Amino acid sequence: MSKNTRKLRKIAICGLMAAFVFVATQIRIPTAIGYINLGDAVILISAFLLGPIAFIPAAVGSALSDLIAGYAQYIIPTFLIKGLMGLTAGAYLSRVKITAIKKVMIGVIAEIIMIAGYFIFESLPFMYGWQAAAGSLFFNMIQGVAAVVIFVPVTSIPAIKRNSVI
Repeated sequence: MSKNTRKLRKIAICGLMAAFVFVATQIRIPTAIGYINLGDAVILISAFLLGPIAFIPAAVGSALSDLIAGYAQYIIPTFLIKGLMGLTAGAYLSRVKITAIKKVMIGVIAEIIMIAGYFIFESLPFMYGWQAAAGSLFFNMIQGVAAVVIFVPVTSIPAIKRNSVI
């Protein structure tokens, strides 16, 4: 496969995974300060498949979902937080020999980035303040646990191999 074909394939797969992240994020359960969604599971799967370049589908798909859902104030923080999740998980997943335990650990690290990132953003004075932001911690933890619970078995399917799509 030529170098240009590989680049074009990476771009196409990133666009496809961004669409999957967007759709999974639209599957949501409302909470007091937002919603729980399945987008994080797809971000972790993207990181497994794409490596650190998963920043792009994670950031773009999640930010577009906030735009469509009417959470404009979250677009930039979501872009950064979810992108960092994809980048971090992808960097670790592309370097280490993968076991189920390592997948869980990497998934937990990525979800800690999400939980901490949204807590910090929502704690800002122009948002909700730390007391209200603390109220979203539980729901973000549920979302994180669900993402890891989905991510580990899906990426254990023999047909799904890391870095196989690029």
